[in-house]
Amino acid sequence: MTTTTLPALYDRLAEAAAEAARIARGAAGAPLDSPTPDTEWDLRTLVDHWVLYSAHGLERRARREPIPDELGARDFAADPDWPEQYAAQLDRALAAWRDPAAWTGEIDLDGMSVPATTVAGMIVKELTVHGWDVARATGQEVRVGEETAHLVLDLVVEHGALFREYGGFAEELPVDDRTPTFERALRLSGRDPHWHP
Repeated sequence: MTTTTLPALYDRLAEAAAEAARIARGAAGAPLDSPTPDTEWDLRTLVDHWVLYSAHGLERRARREPIPDELGARDFAADPDWPEQYAAQLDRALAAWRDPAAWTGEIDLDGMSVPATTVAGMIVKELTVHGWDVARATGQEVRVGEETAHLVLDLVVEHGALFREYGGFAEELPVDDRTPTFERALRLSGRDPHWHP
């Protein structure tokens, strides 16, 4: 089956996943107690969250399955091979989203019924924004195309209040007309694009 039978959002998801896998491989061997832009999380905590929700969660959402408690308790970062395991899990998740049925109807998110396309978009945000957190903590940059950057920006604007309510975003930082699209998304999520360890 080709992606031409799937929503265009699948291509954004695949791009974000490929970039996340690249960032993970670039983070291999970094000290797990390193500081991150998520000031309350060290690299271990950030990686564990990122792997759980952007890879395992991505597959489970497509299949309409809950995330098992044992996955939620796993220390993914403790395995020296976690970047390769993460990349393999992303491949399995993308395979699940290549089923057109994954895009139909709604998905339960903590008791809320959310359209499948909205959930997929939110995970693009998870892949890229937390991908940026991991990248900055390990001396890397994020590279996504303008279409994906615009998608992330739209999601940050649309769901910013909700993400702030759950502690995922800090207060917005200033932007202007010259601010590049992905940087605008970062700033509106409360992230300083110039942050460094």
